[in-house]
Amino acid sequence: MPASRQDLFTRLADLGIATETVEHAAVFTVSESSKLERELPGGHTKNLFLKDKKGHLFLVIALGRSHIDLKTLHKTLACDRLSFGKPELLMEVLGVPAGSVTPFALINDTAHRVTVILDADMMRHERLNYHPLENSATTNIARQDLLAFIRSCGHEPRIMAVASTAVASPEQNGS
Repeated sequence: MPASRQDLFTRLADLGIATETVEHAAVFTVSESSKLERELPGGHTKNLFLKDKKGHLFLVIALGRSHIDLKTLHKTLACDRLSFGKPELLMEVLGVPAGSVTPFALINDTAHRVTVILDADMMRHERLNYHPLENSATTNIARQDLLAFIRSCGHEPRIMAVASTAVASPEQNGS
């Protein structure tokens, strides 16, 4: 059974991590969530659940307005060609439905199947915003606390430049 939002908040509290969460209507894309940028400080993000041709899984996290070129990203990550992971695989591995992808879902990846990629530009922000396992809320967390959380889930995130600052096209907008 995947962790619930309350399980996540309990884990964060146990780690001594303070967050702020704003409830809102469910959002499925970065463009739908743009209104939140006025309500919560910090970097607003997109989260891409990707799979390469050999079955390796990646969670790529970047600023929401950045552009990630999926045709060339595999070269940066030194893996095979990438495509979006199927919703069934997303639920199996990270325990969240499409539209709710978030680094907080790493709480459910107890088998450590996912490689976590954090875009370097995003990591320049002191505070960052992600869904708390559900796309009907957004949780604001300090950058260093995000790293502590990810590591507490048994993942060592790779911080690297994977996105450009060009505005993403609608099909590039994950959540």
